[in-house]
Amino acid sequence: MAKKRNVELVVISDVHLGTYGCHATELLRYLKSVKPKTLVLNGDIIDIWQFSKSYWPVAHMKVVKHLLSLMTKGTRIYYVTGNHDEMLRKFVGFKMNSFQIVNKLVLNLDGKSAWIFHGDVFDVTMQHSKWLAKLGAEGYDLLILLNRVVNFCCLKLNREKVYLSRNIKNKVKSAVKFINNFEKTASDIAISNAFDYVVCGHIHHPEIKNITNTKGSVIYLNSGDWIENLTALEYQAGEWKLYRYHEDLDLQTLEDDTADQPDETNTQLFERLMVEFNLKSA
Repeated sequence: MAKKRNVELVVISDVHLGTYGCHATELLRYLKSVKPKTLVLNGDIIDIWQFSKSYWPVAHMKVVKHLLSLMTKGTRIYYVTGNHDEMLRKFVGFKMNSFQIVNKLVLNLDGKSAWIFHGDVFDVTMQHSKWLAKLGAEGYDLLILLNRVVNFCCLKLNREKVYLSRNIKNKVKSAVKFINNFEKTASDIAISNAFDYVVCGHIHHPEIKNITNTKGSVIYLNSGDWIENLTALEYQAGEWKLYRYHEDLDLQTLEDDTADQPDETNTQLFERLMVEFNLKSA
């Protein structure tokens, strides 16, 4: 692994560990390439809605292990709860070393305020028809699986990858309207509360843009996801950047520094993780 990039703040969301669509290996590569002072996990990191004991790949456990290792090394980590991991809202306020579970977060960044939350509070289906939202989540997971099969065929035929769900969301008027309404609602509330930045996740649509209304303006940011877009937000030296894994050719072509190491089972990883954690936190 090449030298890590120092980053003041990293925001990731919608990882959905425990689902077939999660790109845990790519996320682990990214996390190993940066050295953040603060890491915000902005909701839906573990998909408790669709969690199954029969599907928890080693790569997913390695992501959890790496996040805990960051905590023991001094990285401040905020876990902002989302809808797919809403069970964690029972533990809001929990703190351990540099780790904390919250529903929302306000950070001071070089004298400017950043309001950070997942964003499911603006989702009407979440508020009134949670069963419908869960059904939609299962359908989305099936679409992602289908997309992987299609892309496997494209690879064999030497054709470019296709992104079924992303293309559908970008072309269906109701989906585009939902995204626009989401961005406007979050920004209007942020402006009324005099925040300089509003940082969300939830809609799997990475974005950085200035939004203005009659009362003022705010920088709206969305960290995207690690299902299709494979994106993260980075803040360094007063500037925000939208990181896109698909554009990071150096990281994609980097040799895996664990390739020669024998694969461990989830049980072995968990046991080693506990040993390391106990030693470092003592």
